[in-house]
Amino acid sequence: QLQLVESGGGLVQPGGSVTLSCAASGGTSENYAIAWFRQAPGTEREGVACITPRYGYTDLADSVEGRFTITRDNAKKTVYLQMNSLKLEDTGVYYCAAYRRQLQCGLQRGAYEYWGQGTQVTVSS
Repeated sequence: QLQLVESGGGLVQPGGSVTLSCAASGGTSENYAIAWFRQAPGTEREGVACITPRYGYTDLADSVEGRFTITRDNAKKTVYLQMNSLKLEDTGVYYCAAYRRQLQCGLQRGAYEYWGQGTQVTVSS
């Protein structure tokens, strides 16, 4: 069974940058698309970005397009979310998730089978 562990969250000032990591273990991660979701207090969990394992197809939410970049290192079984020009509204718990997809991926929460525990990102001055 695939296991996902996030790291890299913390406190960052508006306009700053932070990189999150999602490390996969316990399965063949190359068979899975990986996504990042986030959830702020009192809101639903929303998709931020996803990436496929073999062809590097990516999809990003409109709210982060041009500011966030998702990449993956299959040798390290790790997916990264580089977040730049952070805004107050980027605050939340960031989760990585996985489902079996090779060619394309989407940001529909219900499609994802495996989830990490989440890492907190707080954007504040």
